[in-house]
Amino acid sequence: MSDMPSDARVVHHGVTPTRRIPSLIDDVRASLLQAPRTLPPKYFYDDRGSQLFEAICETPEYYPTRTEDALLAQASDAIIARVAPDHLIELGSGSSKKTRHLIAACHRAGVATRYWPFEVSSQIMLDAADALVDDYPWLRVDAMSGDYTGGLSNLPLAEDGGRRLFVFLGGTLGNFEPEAAAAMLDEIGALMNPGDALLLGLDRVKDPGVLEAAYDDRAGHTAAFNRNVINVLNRELGGDMPIEAYGHQAVFNEEDERIEMWLVAQQAHEVYFSALDAGFVMQAGEGILTEISRKFTRQTIDDLLARCDMAAMDHFEAENQAYSLILATRA
Repeated sequence: MSDMPSDARVVHHGVTPTRRIPSLIDDVRASLLQAPRTLPPKYFYDDRGSQLFEAICETPEYYPTRTEDALLAQASDAIIARVAPDHLIELGSGSSKKTRHLIAACHRAGVATRYWPFEVSSQIMLDAADALVDDYPWLRVDAMSGDYTGGLSNLPLAEDGGRRLFVFLGGTLGNFEPEAAAAMLDEIGALMNPGDALLLGLDRVKDPGVLEAAYDDRAGHTAAFNRNVINVLNRELGGDMPIEAYGHQAVFNEEDERIEMWLVAQQAHEVYFSALDAGFVMQAGEGILTEISRKFTRQTIDDLLARCDMAAMDHFEAENQAYSLILATRA
């Protein structure tokens, strides 16, 4: 449903999920109250967590954001020349900073694309949309508020037969377990028509020391970001988790080719949440898995695409194969 006039250059749509999205209470009951203890990473991003993540992106150790941004700056003209999209649809658009490279390439090529950002945080998205239409007077933005993990079939996309370029950046697909990642690509693929394409950003397997440093910066921003989820739990659920009792740990799991972020209890203690009237006991050295970030090789990228009936049209790699942008289509 749109809450702005149809002739506005920025239109805001609320997107109804197609399936139930678990609440914080649901996730805590299902994954935190019993071992092995885990939490979905989406709860990192309250106001404080979002500020900390912005700080993480500025650290010298955290290469993914700036590497992808530089690669987009280099590859955007070639991507737009290949697809010439009438519609640019981005999942998890955030501030649209990196997407500006694609919109600028459309401007240079004379491609009057229509931008469809999709984001949970509507204010960040709308602020970015206002800035974009100021810079590109020809641009129309259809901003969509919602959670893409709740399904994509209710997206209010135009049905005019134009070419669509779906954009999923930031290595975000790496935060999904393999089955969930394949299901996400299948959902995107179900929306694609002949001539449509998907631009996918994926981080690559590299030296474990480089990977672990990226998720454990010397300034301590990532550690604070990880521990901040305890503040979220305590605030939202009336909890008494002692934030000072947890250490941050980032390790590269070589077998599964993924970074794992953990909150590790430094001493034994009990936790209680009044909103659940339930709690648990943490043992010293016991961990809570708060995020995974899968890393890929050329082979595992190709295998993932093939599993989802997709194939790479173009593959843009950063120096030393540090990062990949894959332009894919339905096979």
